[in-house]
Amino acid sequence: SVLAVGAWLKNAACLVLDGRAHWSPVHGDLSDPAACAALEVSVQALLAQADAAGAPVQAIAHDLHPDFFSTRLAIATADVRGVPAIGVQHHHAHLAAVMAEHGITGPVVGLALDGVGLGVDGSPWGGELLWLHGAQWQRLGHLQPLALPGGDRAAREPSRMAASALHALGRADEIAPRLGLAVGEAVAAGVRQMLDKGLNCPKTSSAGRWFDAAAGALGLCHHQRDEAQAAIALEQAAARALSLRPDQPPLAGAVQHADGRIDLRPVIAQLFDATDADVAAAGFHLALADALAVALITAARQRGIRTAV
Repeated sequence: SVLAVGAWLKNAACLVLDGRAHWSPVHGDLSDPAACAALEVSVQALLAQADAAGAPVQAIAHDLHPDFFSTRLAIATADVRGVPAIGVQHHHAHLAAVMAEHGITGPVVGLALDGVGLGVDGSPWGGELLWLHGAQWQRLGHLQPLALPGGDRAAREPSRMAASALHALGRADEIAPRLGLAVGEAVAAGVRQMLDKGLNCPKTSSAGRWFDAAAGALGLCHHQRDEAQAAIALEQAAARALSLRPDQPPLAGAVQHADGRIDLRPVIAQLFDATDADVAAAGFHLALADALAVALITAARQRGIRTAV
């Protein structure tokens, strides 16, 4: 019997008992104290269910991030129960869940694309190419990391990710003139200074932050009021262009590095000077999709694997 306590967003807990999954209600995001309290109640209920079945929980699984409420609860509960608390890497969990859903037992290569999840190197991941076989896994590649100026704040302000992309392109002098009108000259100058000094600018391979950077570069979204607002605006722009021209080509320039990095900097560079935001948004989506497909197929062929998740 294993209890899993979920991560941070859209949290839910799950008990595996006699080979079956027993879910708690969805508690919501653990930034809400009420969601944390609800998770505590669910954990106790699931532990009691396992005890009543005569199969007490033998381990508690949690996300690697040490600051998540769910992680702290898992460790504290495991300590009280005298069972191991097992940290699971976020993107390994995403892909292992697909394997479990489809009953896949052999080796696979997989793509996990999201906003953020702590990597084993301590940095935020989110655009990952992994090899998995049973409980074993290995990181084969990832999207080129971008700096997060202001940390989590950059996830709420796509203009900061656009500034990060400009800085990564060696075009830092363009940050203030391009973004000053949208966010204020003082803010733009401050973000540029943070990037220059590497101050509070952790790097992330997150696919979500690349979408934010693209949306910011095209002026589609500078401040997000809702989750994935920038990515949705970018997708809607791309859909408009593709409805008019389904055979539109991808933007050129994505680079597959020998160390597994998928570098989209030459692609996003073209967005800052685009004359048609919809066409550019579609070109970006197609370029990203092609680059990910090439990386996935190459990894599968190198390892003799015929299943991708």
